[in-house]
Amino acid sequence: MKGLVVKNTGSWYTVRTDDGQLLDCKIKGNFRLKGIRSTNPVAVGDRVSLSLTLPQGEGTTAATAWIVDVEDRRNYIIRKSQNLSKQSHILAANVDQAFLVVTVNRPQTSTTFIDRFLASAEAYRVPVHLLFNKTDLLDGDEKRYQEAMVRLYDTVGYPCHQVSARTGEGLEALKPLMEGKITLLSGNSGVGKSTLINQLVPGAQLRTAEISDAHNTGMHTTTFSEMIPLTSHLSPPTSYLIDTPGIKGFGTFDMEREELTSYFKEIFHFSKDCRFSNCTHTHEPGCAVLQALEDHYIAESRYQSYLSMLEDKDESKYREAY
Repeated sequence: MKGLVVKNTGSWYTVRTDDGQLLDCKIKGNFRLKGIRSTNPVAVGDRVSLSLTLPQGEGTTAATAWIVDVEDRRNYIIRKSQNLSKQSHILAANVDQAFLVVTVNRPQTSTTFIDRFLASAEAYRVPVHLLFNKTDLLDGDEKRYQEAMVRLYDTVGYPCHQVSARTGEGLEALKPLMEGKITLLSGNSGVGKSTLINQLVPGAQLRTAEISDAHNTGMHTTTFSEMIPLTSHLSPPTSYLIDTPGIKGFGTFDMEREELTSYFKEIFHFSKDCRFSNCTHTHEPGCAVLQALEDHYIAESRYQSYLSMLEDKDESKYREAY
């Protein structure tokens, strides 16, 4: 029996089988994925094989479903585990695109967090749209800052959408983008992911929480990852939105220094003209990237994000603020 993992509660996995059943499953005792040091060997979005253990003894009425194999993934979004620096946490697998929800205030999403997420998505060839939420709450200076952010990321090559999950502004344009696709929704705690899903998926009724005034930070309302069908009238559904718990930091995982340049689109563009093929773009003579930075073709914030990721090779470091 085969199926799709649509929910992960940490100890149980809900699998939508190919014949339409929803089964709560466990992982076979020693089951681990080869080659990935992950805190969650099975992720939402995985295609899996199941086996059933028939009930034994009196009083046992239901079979137990076990996940016994995971099919090869075509991609995934992965980050460094916050608690275990040498392990990873897979946010979701086999996604067609990601919507990264960001806010310039209430709370403020740092450009370093955005850039780390984008670089990780580039590494696994996952297209990303940036959703600038809470547009309705911005004052004049905040609106100008958001417009500057939109210009920056649009220029780099990431589609940007200015929306308000509270009022519905800009949300209609998102719906056609999700048709027939599996879309990962991610972002810091408090940026409005649950409110956004409630607007995009009638009947979802996810819990929401207020922002802490004292620290301008969000509180977790989603505690596990779940695939929410957008086409409930179809069986099986053809469109899903993956809701994930809010994340504070995005520590990059399993990236080699020499590969990092290619995960920043504009840095990669200029790097082709560097004097040395192994240029790190930090100090070398004839570095086209440093020249482009000086000429303002590369944003200082993006370059600083690149430098911070170069420093990640010291695996003892994990920067919560990112």
